[in-house]
Amino acid sequence: MVAMLAFVPKTTYQTDWKVPDADKNKANPLKGDAASVATGKALYATHCKSCHGAKGKGDGPKASQLDTECGDFTKDLAVQTDGALFYKTKVGRKDMPSFKKKIPEADDIWAVVNYMRTFK
Repeated sequence: MVAMLAFVPKTTYQTDWKVPDADKNKANPLKGDAASVATGKALYATHCKSCHGAKGKGDGPKASQLDTECGDFTKDLAVQTDGALFYKTKVGRKDMPSFKKKIPEADDIWAVVNYMRTFK
């Protein structure tokens, strides 16, 4: 008898990641100005691009090695608050690492959020 392996689909970035209301409702203290976006872009290139891809489509070179989908920021971000994105970046879960030590300054994480908002 041949054993059948159950297919377990990748979990989705948006639907199964619950963010506490207090974090979800936090306002981004940074304006999405050119300086903030430039800082976010540099940090994204260093820390996020390998999984999330150059244009945020979840197609980075490491994405296929993960058990969780990276999400397509060109679609997923419209339904997420800045606070939720900040929380997910800072805290992490499963394949998504926590960046609270790699990007210790809160304003830098907010800058990454501002850069992510440029994806279309």
